[in-house]
Amino acid sequence: MSRIGRKPIQVPSGIEVKIDGQHITVKGPKGTLEHDFHKDMTVSFDNGVIEVTRPSDNKAHRSLHGLTRTLINNMVTGVQNGFSKELEVNGVGYRAAKEGKNLVMNLGYSHQVIMPEIDGIKIDVPAPNKIIISGPDKQLVGQFAANVREKRPPEPYKGKGIKYVDEVIQRKEGKTGKK
Repeated sequence: MSRIGRKPIQVPSGIEVKIDGQHITVKGPKGTLEHDFHKDMTVSFDNGVIEVTRPSDNKAHRSLHGLTRTLINNMVTGVQNGFSKELEVNGVGYRAAKEGKNLVMNLGYSHQVIMPEIDGIKIDVPAPNKIIISGPDKQLVGQFAANVREKRPPEPYKGKGIKYVDEVIQRKEGKTGKK
């Protein structure tokens, strides 16, 4: 049995779970999330506990078991607490600002980089060199943060660019002169 897949998911009070066939809807204070899980997986909800079971021990079912459980657990956690990613902007003249619903960044290009806020994502810029992306959907938050980081990834020589707060950039030594 999958160690992750067989763990039951405790649903805190204040969170509504509805299962219709292969479709699950989780509603909480941070929003509503929906997901269609694989037809072979069986998801049951009773007494505030969600359990995921699989029909057999073949490889495909084993891999789907843990995945389905983790996706549903992320939905429950997301609608209760939400997820967030923090990005740091490093470099002389590099800065970020929020104008209306847009994230406007000066990243050393000849133009400003503008990224609109999408549904399910909240962008916060507490300082010119810090961006916080938050929302209930873990996958959407991570993808949007990756898209922002992609606009100017950190480079290894001076460390300029956009990086995650907990990311460590391996620094390289520059060219050595002729001797």
